[in-house]
Amino acid sequence: MNDIVLATKGLTKRFGALTASENITLDLRAGEIHAIIGPNGAGKSTLIAQVCGSLKPDSGTVHFLGRDVTQKTTRSRVQAGLARSFQISALSMEDSVLQNALLGALGASRNPWRFFKPALEDPTLVEQAEHALERVGLSGHATQRTSELSHGQRRQLEVAIALTLYPKAFIMDEPMAGLGSEGSVQMTDFLDTLRKEAPILLVEHDMDAVFALADRISVLVYGKVIATGTVEEIRTNPHVRDAYLGEEA
Repeated sequence: MNDIVLATKGLTKRFGALTASENITLDLRAGEIHAIIGPNGAGKSTLIAQVCGSLKPDSGTVHFLGRDVTQKTTRSRVQAGLARSFQISALSMEDSVLQNALLGALGASRNPWRFFKPALEDPTLVEQAEHALERVGLSGHATQRTSELSHGQRRQLEVAIALTLYPKAFIMDEPMAGLGSEGSVQMTDFLDTLRKEAPILLVEHDMDAVFALADRISVLVYGKVIATGTVEEIRTNPHVRDAYLGEEA
């Protein structure tokens, strides 16, 4: 199908006797939000690490924009347009919010090896970074040190950095974490508009957000996808209710 942007086929990853991913096959299609849900320890982080390239599968493949990227590095996948947000460890805490956004803009430029200091004076890159910060509601914090941001604001900054990459697909790992109820509503509204720019593979525990946003949901339990379907199909699936949703359905 030509509307498939990202796809995994038969992804399997073992750590000794533990099978963290077992024959995982799923896809992300243009214009959609595909949510990955499941209990803690289900293997969601392992799956995302394989999709993004920081962990190589024992078997199976990852295709992005029709190309096999299974053996490609994380950097090459980012350069191809696969943007992962919410990697808090990747933020430079001692630099300003704008400087962090500029790092993303610099990585998206045709000359990512240029010195960082001249990039701070490049009006095109600065405008690109400022626009991304404005979109996520952080324009008023541009000169603030990143370490001074709240947990939720760091989430927003990571989205801004992803936006500067002009991605073809977003990988978002628990964007609602630490935002509070009002912040979660705002982020939900924002992600709903963002899918028009690029599809989103969304890992999230906030089921209100998942049910509001997802076009499709895949349920991961003990490293296996036990069901994939629409919100209503997942809500009413007895195996999913028993394994994860319970009363939340």
